[in-house]
Amino acid sequence: MDALAEAVLSGASPDVLKGLPVPAEYMAAHLRIEDVDIFSGLADKDVRKTIRVGPVPMPELAPDEVLVAVMASALNYNTVWSAKFEPMPSFGFLRHYAKQGGWAARHDQPFHVIGSDAAGVVVRAGTGVRNVRIGDHVVVATAHVDDQDPVTHNDGMMGAEQRAWGFETNFGGLAAYAVVRASQLLPKAAHLSWEEAACNPLCAGTAYRMLISERGANMRQGDVVLIWGAAGGLGGYAVQMVRNGGGIPVGVVGSDKKAQIARDLGCELVIDRRDIGEISADPEVAVKSGKRLGKIIREEIGEDPNIVFEHVGRDTFGISVFAARRGGTIVTCGSSTGYQHTFDNRYLWMRLKKIIGSHGANLYEQWQTNRLIQRGRVASMLSDVRPLESVGEAARAIQNNAHMGKIGVLCLAPTPGLGITDTALRDRLGSDRVAPLMPA
Repeated sequence: MDALAEAVLSGASPDVLKGLPVPAEYMAAHLRIEDVDIFSGLADKDVRKTIRVGPVPMPELAPDEVLVAVMASALNYNTVWSAKFEPMPSFGFLRHYAKQGGWAARHDQPFHVIGSDAAGVVVRAGTGVRNVRIGDHVVVATAHVDDQDPVTHNDGMMGAEQRAWGFETNFGGLAAYAVVRASQLLPKAAHLSWEEAACNPLCAGTAYRMLISERGANMRQGDVVLIWGAAGGLGGYAVQMVRNGGGIPVGVVGSDKKAQIARDLGCELVIDRRDIGEISADPEVAVKSGKRLGKIIREEIGEDPNIVFEHVGRDTFGISVFAARRGGTIVTCGSSTGYQHTFDNRYLWMRLKKIIGSHGANLYEQWQTNRLIQRGRVASMLSDVRPLESVGEAARAIQNNAHMGKIGVLCLAPTPGLGITDTALRDRLGSDRVAPLMPA
């Protein structure tokens, strides 16, 4: 371990951190461009074959950037997409970004450091950075935006050069260090450990924009919200957002264990996927399954969903369109089972429903989400913790849907449970309101 990392772990002062050299290279989970065709002709694109953990060169900081010593990170489904090189290799994103020239050119490398979540300590700040200082404990918001694009100042997610950090940019969070724009940084919740805090930004912010923001479903008190994968990382945050906002969360899960988790998070009704019937992209099958789903919800809740929280994609989208009530909303942020959606359009146009595409969260939405987390109103969906060296195995578990919640990754933190600076709030909340999926 380099001297700067050792100083961070020892709790050294900002002056000490500032005086130590930045290492020339650092450990990171990354992809290599020479592996892009490794899955050609293979049905099983095993991400363990492409995610490497090893040294990469340290980039120079731009004036608006910060170098974060990453104590912990977390896995998201975009890590699986990156490692499968689907729907396209992420090196194409890096090349496209690099065409801007200047500081952007650094991102076009034969390696791609992945990871879109991180929590850590600021160890360097560019000359143009004002709002964070060396030594600050921070979490990283995912939206990497162009602050010189006029649209960004209305909604950062609408800018033409908006990117998902660590997916469409290089030098991401699954590493000992990460390069981050100052406009991505938020204060870490003091009552959370590094790994608990690292799990939150991407999924919690995404759920907030999808459900609460006026740019998403604009949920109201009393709205019935159908949530696919209610015990997963994204779905678990959605359940909490709906519950906090006075809505009625209805969760769909795939096992008895996940059903109990969804109930504990606050679902008023939990439905086992097996009770719906066949989950299929075929529109006729989807309508039949949608009828079964709707019947269950009406019998237990008394009405159809105002909002359907969609991220599964091809397998469930037709059911979601059918299940939403007349005038209801389907809000979607992803397609883990496939991007080509098919559905019976009659149930959309003739029943005046709407589909809203949602992606990430702008800085204000992310700040609002972080405020809820800081106040203990939203719990971390951390369910497991792995060392950086085991990122490939952890990503494989996500690829096979053999996980619950979110998998945290220790980067510089040597053990779980570090980084907590507000024990009073943590004790007052209790474990079920801090990280309810973690074993007691």
